[in-house]
Amino acid sequence: MARALHKLNDAKVRAANKTGRLSDGGGLYLRISQSGSKSWSYMWNQSGNRSEYGLGPYPAVSLSLARSKASGCREAVAKGENPKALFEKTEERTFAECVQDFLEKNEKGWSNSKHRDQWKMTLGPAYCAKLQKKRPSEITKADVLAVLNPIWATKTETATRLRGRIERVLNANKPEEGWQGGDNPAAWRGNLETVLPKPSKLKDVKHHAAMPYREVPAFMMQLAERPSLSARALELLIYTLCRTGEVLQAQWPEFDLDQRLWTIPKERMKMKKPHVVPLTDPAISILKDLYDKRRDEWVFPGNKRNKPLSNMVLEMLLRRMGQEVFTPHGFRSSFRDWAGDETEVAREVAEGCLAHTIGNEAEKAYRRGTAVKKRRNLLNAWANHCTGASGSVIELSKFTAS
Repeated sequence: MARALHKLNDAKVRAANKTGRLSDGGGLYLRISQSGSKSWSYMWNQSGNRSEYGLGPYPAVSLSLARSKASGCREAVAKGENPKALFEKTEERTFAECVQDFLEKNEKGWSNSKHRDQWKMTLGPAYCAKLQKKRPSEITKADVLAVLNPIWATKTETATRLRGRIERVLNANKPEEGWQGGDNPAAWRGNLETVLPKPSKLKDVKHHAAMPYREVPAFMMQLAERPSLSARALELLIYTLCRTGEVLQAQWPEFDLDQRLWTIPKERMKMKKPHVVPLTDPAISILKDLYDKRRDEWVFPGNKRNKPLSNMVLEMLLRRMGQEVFTPHGFRSSFRDWAGDETEVAREVAEGCLAHTIGNEAEKAYRRGTAVKKRRNLLNAWANHCTGASGSVIELSKFTAS
């Protein structure tokens, strides 16, 4: 005859105070010590030997949770397995392991590789070093704040996204006993909102921080000394003023080095229109050197076969160079500030170098030409500024787009 299950209820468990043990049936017992503390254990017979395994303290482990654990133990015994091995196999993982598992399960639903790269970089040691070796049940609100506080006011957009990502990873790996404090330590509502300023109140934060254009020449000298492929990619980005994805996903058939032109297909452009980039001497020098060493059609091939460099390599490069306050995208703003302060070039030429469309529909129809020659003059002057060539600003001050 099968032993009865679920003999106890929550009221009986709370009221129990007599030293000894109470059976819930099926091998599950509530143990009460002489001090009055309570804990759960599972007892079973196997090969004539009686064994016992602790399932955790009460009330951290509730009656329903203890029953769930005991059910797993009974299934293991029925298969001839040791219940202890069952719990050893399901030992709580570290935050770093939880992140890896989350990425593997969710990356197929993301539309591009940049999304995964951003998740991996922000949840890794670059921002979450303090969480990597901790288990979800050990992570507290203070731990999450230690990650977010240093960047909440200076990198608000990154910080708010990071908070949401931590929350999702922890939700997917909720400890059986719950979190310390009861709620997800990365939750915003009723939790972090009480100690962090609302992102909307930090409107003066620049999400794409730009290096002052007067500092760019010195930075370019440092960049030129670095032998990495990511350094060449960042150089090309600065000389051409293109976006990160446009540069890193560039393929050799897009370039005409004889005509000194790079035609970026519309699929990679934000405005979904082809963009013709005049190539300056420094850009040509970079490309010719890379062409001599080419491995495939990617200009900046990654470690994985048939894949370009990750979209995060340029941000990581800036971080390694001690320039993490700036972003690759911010160099477009550096150029625009320089063009506005140091030249008399027409606005539409400067905006054209950035692949921005300005004016009403009539103006757009009138200016169907891409003004390659005018943009080439401006980009040559920008290259002179970046390389510290003397007289570049004086020469350009005489140039207009009329």
